[in-house]
Amino acid sequence: MIKHGLRGGLAVLGMAASLAAAAESPASLMAHYAQQAGVPVSTLSPARGEAFYRATHPGRDGGKQSCATCHTDNPRQTGKTRVGKPIEPLAPAANPQRFTDAAKVEKWFRRNCKDVLQRECTAQEKGDFIAWLNQIK
Repeated sequence: MIKHGLRGGLAVLGMAASLAAAAESPASLMAHYAQQAGVPVSTLSPARGEAFYRATHPGRDGGKQSCATCHTDNPRQTGKTRVGKPIEPLAPAANPQRFTDAAKVEKWFRRNCKDVLQRECTAQEKGDFIAWLNQIK
């Protein structure tokens, strides 16, 4: 019984480690999200990613908000949180560290999607979003 539980725990740790190791670039994250969505990477759409970024949604305070509300219309620029703290640029061309740590990517997608959309983002939305940001020069 203990051996079975230990093997199961090790399998989960191994999967988490493989995701972290595989997600060392925007391209590997796009591949991961495409696989989760059950679509080929080639079908990820920068156009859908940009539309997703710019779309406005009802905010918790009754106003409209979008990703660009905090991250600016230009993802190569530094944004600001609601309390005025700087947010590093989203575009990997302006911020090479962006989308290189799978745990951070998931943390911020979860937090920001719940704030802006009032739900978690889908794997397709995440893949499209990164596909758009990754092609910005």
